[in-house]
Amino acid sequence: MDNPVLDKSEALAVRVVNLWKHLLKQHEYDISRQIKRSGTSIGANISEALYASSKKDFLNKFYIAYKELGETKYWLRLLRRTELITSDSFSSIYSDCEELDRLISSIIKTTKENLNKNNNKNELKKDDEE
Repeated sequence: MDNPVLDKSEALAVRVVNLWKHLLKQHEYDISRQIKRSGTSIGANISEALYASSKKDFLNKFYIAYKELGETKYWLRLLRRTELITSDSFSSIYSDCEELDRLISSIIKTTKENLNKNNNKNELKKDDEE
């Protein structure tokens, strides 16, 4: 599928799984489990959004993906501050997160604007019918 946000979220998930494997070798189990869960959930929610039953459902799935991305960024910052990953590793993967953040934010903003436009049009139709 040629979908930039889905492609980038899958690429991030692959990086997160590889990071999880690296952390397990360091005997770090708690944070590694958390970041694997949140980092792979982003793409899963975006994928679900593509099959949403409505625009509101679509928006909700993207909000969940956005929240999971925020959690993933938190765990990355914690891993860096506790020196479980290097500055270079952190900067590289965090940069991918920031790029995905911009894409998801833009999709959420555009979808909300479109929903508001449609709601306003529906309100005008109701007024015309009365």
